[in-house]
Amino acid sequence: MGRYVVRRLLQMIPVFIGATLLIFLMVNVMGDPIAGLCGDRQCDPATAAQLEKEFGLDKPVWQQYLTYMGNVFTGDFGTAFNGQEVTELMASAFPVTIRLTIVAILFEIVIGITLGVITGLKRGRPVDTGVLLITLVVISVPTFVTGLLLQLLLGVEWGWIKPSVSTDANFDELIVPGLVLASVSLAYVTRLTRTSIAENKRSDYVRTAVAKGLPRRRVITRHLLRNSLIPVVTFIGTDIGALMGGAIVTERIFNIHGVGYQLYQGILRQNTQTVVGFVTVLVLVFLIANLLVDLLYAVLDPRIRYA
Repeated sequence: MGRYVVRRLLQMIPVFIGATLLIFLMVNVMGDPIAGLCGDRQCDPATAAQLEKEFGLDKPVWQQYLTYMGNVFTGDFGTAFNGQEVTELMASAFPVTIRLTIVAILFEIVIGITLGVITGLKRGRPVDTGVLLITLVVISVPTFVTGLLLQLLLGVEWGWIKPSVSTDANFDELIVPGLVLASVSLAYVTRLTRTSIAENKRSDYVRTAVAKGLPRRRVITRHLLRNSLIPVVTFIGTDIGALMGGAIVTERIFNIHGVGYQLYQGILRQNTQTVVGFVTVLVLVFLIANLLVDLLYAVLDPRIRYA
């Protein structure tokens, strides 16, 4: 297991370098960041030259990337165009989005897997048909529609929640935004769990466990559920990074100053340092989440062993 982890960590290095290089190149072709600094009026040549030299934009792109990566490995993600360190923006944004992601993942695990198990065991019955119909509707409706609808009903019309989240962004304030963020993924988790349970229910090892006289609860939790959760764990693991990076719409609706908000502001103002810095950390989140998913396979399925 230890050798496998070391090998996977070494494999992450070229993936990380390739992903960050691609992101750096894409962000640098978004537009002229100096023009964004000057607003509507055009910068005079002297001011533009001074700003380009100050932020290192006068150098070739490959040299900018090497300088940036060298600073990243020392913990320096650069300075935003407003003079604030990118690490300071991360320190205030990532804890908020992490809490929001935790709430969303809990919804996926608790509600999604529970509904998937129930519908998988009762395949073809009215409850199965009803849940499949509801999940199809959730998948079909865009996230911003779901968010605005819940904000209008729960926050404005009925007054059950605050329409916008405070700057503290406590867990109790993030329940509804977390549900909105997890809504589409929750529907996919339900359908994926349902399909996996329904297929494995007819497997030989389940028939053997039932024939041995094991209690129904033990057959479901110890044998059927563990093997059925492998594709679900894969989806949830890769969804962690997607939720953190894709929270722009949800955070905009509920006025949450997290990663999505900072990415939106960085793209809007063509602030390359902010965008590249935040996306670099999100790449690391994706890589670590995938490693943890692979390690969980061995926990769920005893037949899987890593040499």
